[in-house]
Amino acid sequence: MKRNKIFIACDTKNIKKVKEIIKKTKNSKLKIGYKFGLEFLNSKKGRDFLSKLKNVTTFGDYKFADIPNTCASAIKAVKDLKFNYLTIHISSGLEALKAAKKVSGRTKLIGVTILTSLDNKSLRDIGFNKDVKKIVLHQARLANRAKLDALVCSAREVKIVKKVFKREIITPGIRFNSTSNDQKRVLTPKEAFRNGSDWLVLGRPITKGNIKNNLQNLINHLK
Repeated sequence: MKRNKIFIACDTKNIKKVKEIIKKTKNSKLKIGYKFGLEFLNSKKGRDFLSKLKNVTTFGDYKFADIPNTCASAIKAVKDLKFNYLTIHISSGLEALKAAKKVSGRTKLIGVTILTSLDNKSLRDIGFNKDVKKIVLHQARLANRAKLDALVCSAREVKIVKKVFKREIITPGIRFNSTSNDQKRVLTPKEAFRNGSDWLVLGRPITKGNIKNNLQNLINHLK
């Protein structure tokens, strides 16, 4: 039986908490990976912990965004951590995406589209005049040209993205209810998988409070 795939976001610099998250989310019902964001990756003990972590699927959410040479050099600099997945902002441009992909090796390179914390109003504030879905679709085409391995987008955009990008789709901004926190474009886990997401990213809905109970609620939700 196919297992739904979930990345648990380890958004903390507390090593003890991360160990607890990993220990309490191991199960046979779901395929679990662990996403490490900027807070953990930039913490004093984060790199040392990751260098010793074995037998788990890891996702380094660096969201690289720079000139081609810098993006490629940054990926080379973290190769020793042997991440399964790494992120780069598609807005870095086609040449940066190609340069990063060229050196990524066995690590799957994920293109990040418009962050799920942004909506059309937020984009207008930045200076973008196009609808968010149109921008995400354009970015998906760019990721495809760069031969990236995966794409991050809101679950609301998965159906349109899959028309032009045929590899893995990873969706953050997942919530069980209307409590969206700092996210704007959200859907429930069941809705996201129904739309065609390959992986979901869940942080606070799993890690805040009783981790085992939260995970079981997710399993029940997906039945």
